[in-house]
Amino acid sequence: MPRLQADAAPDRWVPVTESLGFRGRRHRKAAIKMLLTQANRAAGATERPGSGVMAWAMSQAAPMLMKRAAGRVLVWVWKDDPELLVVMAQVQEATAQLRTARAMMPMEYDDTESFRNPHLGVGEKLAMALPTDERTPPFVTYTWDTGTHFVTVTAVCSDRERFGIVIDAVDALARTVRVVEDLTLGESAEFLRIDPSPPQK
Repeated sequence: MPRLQADAAPDRWVPVTESLGFRGRRHRKAAIKMLLTQANRAAGATERPGSGVMAWAMSQAAPMLMKRAAGRVLVWVWKDDPELLVVMAQVQEATAQLRTARAMMPMEYDDTESFRNPHLGVGEKLAMALPTDERTPPFVTYTWDTGTHFVTVTAVCSDRERFGIVIDAVDALARTVRVVEDLTLGESAEFLRIDPSPPQK
């Protein structure tokens, strides 16, 4: 199964995926609390009294769940303000059901622009700085279709006014995302592997 790698600048991003135990706990909790708050707003609900406890519990479980995803999901938070920005990259098999679901997305999701990644080629970028529904937070999503898989990077921001400030950093991170596979020699018929030639005498 393909997995993802990326080069997130350590002065801007804190990885959630590899932060086990106490490492990165504060950033995990802040990011999850932000996402829960945005989900509540989208559902028309106010923040619940127990959301802080829920965020803490989810922050403890998140690293193990992502570890089980075996590199198919990567998550980072904005280092200076973890509650401001969360970015998630994932790779999914391009099943017929997933292609159908993407084709049935609302029309506003058709307003994309080309976005080049040196590893994945040209994909699509959709930036929604001011979603029509005020309960929806600003977000940007990038998508590449490799033929067999979809690679997506999605960033959610909690502040509409500051979205424009961080979008360039998200672009830079998205350009480093790549797909890698662990293959054993002779394991795949899709690759022709040639043994090195013997040294010349």
